[in-house]
Amino acid sequence: MRTVLRRPDFRLLFAAVVASMAAESVLLLALAVWVKDLTGSDSMAGATIFAVIAPMALAPLVGWVVDRYRRKPFFIAANLVAAALLSPLLTVRDRSDVWVIYVVAAFYGLSYITLAAVLNGLIRHLVPAESLADANGLLQTVRQGLRLIGPFAGAGVYAAVGGWLLAVLAMTGFLVAAAVVGRLRAQEREPSRSGRRGPSELSAGLRHLTGEPALRRALLGYGLGSLVMGFTESLIFAYVDLGLRREAAFVGVLVMVQGVGGLVGGLFSAAVVRRYGEVGALAAGVTFFGPAALALAYPRLWLGVVALLLAGLSLPLTMVGLNTLIQRRTPPRLLGRVTAASEALVSGPQALSIGTGALLVGVFDYRLLFALVGAVTTAAGLYLWRGRGLSAPVAGPVRIPGPRKPADDGVLSRGGS
Repeated sequence: MRTVLRRPDFRLLFAAVVASMAAESVLLLALAVWVKDLTGSDSMAGATIFAVIAPMALAPLVGWVVDRYRRKPFFIAANLVAAALLSPLLTVRDRSDVWVIYVVAAFYGLSYITLAAVLNGLIRHLVPAESLADANGLLQTVRQGLRLIGPFAGAGVYAAVGGWLLAVLAMTGFLVAAAVVGRLRAQEREPSRSGRRGPSELSAGLRHLTGEPALRRALLGYGLGSLVMGFTESLIFAYVDLGLRREAAFVGVLVMVQGVGGLVGGLFSAAVVRRYGEVGALAAGVTFFGPAALALAYPRLWLGVVALLLAGLSLPLTMVGLNTLIQRRTPPRLLGRVTAASEALVSGPQALSIGTGALLVGVFDYRLLFALVGAVTTAAGLYLWRGRGLSAPVAGPVRIPGPRKPADDGVLSRGGS
């Protein structure tokens, strides 16, 4: 990771992304708390999360738009727009203004997809192929650290001062990100327009994901695991209440333990990618979730701590493996669409499983459901592990495969780097 930080251009991008991530991390939980405070309704607070996830349906369109413009100016514009879209939060006063929070949450979700899509392209443009895992691992380490403190900090700011300061802080984060990236000296050519139109262009990212063997296996395996991973969002409350016999607030302690595991996973994820390849790292991440869930089926605090550490390790390994695989196996002209499509294909099953888990925990014993999660994620991890050879580590730069049909849709210039 120190190697990639020696690159001045990546250091600037890293600083910008940290500011943007910090803005994101303080918002999500605090928006739901804000709705709960104004309405007194748990379901209306939960609907805030749905409002954030709903824009995933627009992922193909978002990716297509991202691929039509140069990454640096688009990243700047996306952060400026994200800051502007938060300004209506300054008008929220009482229950009648809750719709404003929902609208802002939906636009926040849309900006998340957009920034993720353009960021993958910027990283691929600035960082040599052999250092991509280090760059992604560093960013995941920061993301896990912010997840450890950001949501609680955001909720604390809201409780102490109010939502207006929360909105101002988040807007400042996005503005700082735009200003820092403005100093980048990235030399990019304007992407040329494809001759294709309509659905064919919008679905190009999905076609690439399903047509490239390593990406296809990665999305199938991770998608299978995602179908049950979301169960744990509800199961963890039953585990604390019925298993450990503690107050619901103790979930916060377990979340912090998971965050520590996430930090460790972020630090070691690049080494795992270099040793086992991108699909191998993804397989390790998904597989770690299996024994973690199985351990939570047996309610003992020490075992729960070990399980949450394993679950924390899981996330950065999966994300670094998947993001690096996408960056290495996708032509630059398609990176926006492929990234957005992969976000939708992963987040969709996760959102579905969160809702399903909330229903099932009221019908079945939580221990049985944890065992189910453990069995399915272990099977998904083993399926991915069997395909690790599709992305075996190689020495030196990795060739980026071209499209099936010869067509030069514009490739980012590396400016001699």
